[in-house]
Amino acid sequence: MIRGCVMPRYIIERNFAEQLMISDGDKKHIKEINDETGVEWIFSFLSADKRKTYCLYEAPDEESLRKAAERLNIPADVITPVDRVDPEIFA
Repeated sequence: MIRGCVMPRYIIERNFAEQLMISDGDKKHIKEINDETGVEWIFSFLSADKRKTYCLYEAPDEESLRKAAERLNIPADVITPVDRVDPEIFA
């Protein structure tokens, strides 16, 4: 993140042909590519069948996310810009 700037957040929906399995080596490679493209993987939700993920990222723009996905050879089927909403705003 650039000092004093808040990076935009995005949800990426990914659909996999087979069940997703991530090794420790994969995690290191993912981090390296993300760092090089200026994106940060915050967390993901994995579907029960392990064939779909919903991933929260911070990134300068959608193109950076697409470049990282392409380099990692993983899908980025739907990229949606999002804002954070916490339950406390309704209290």
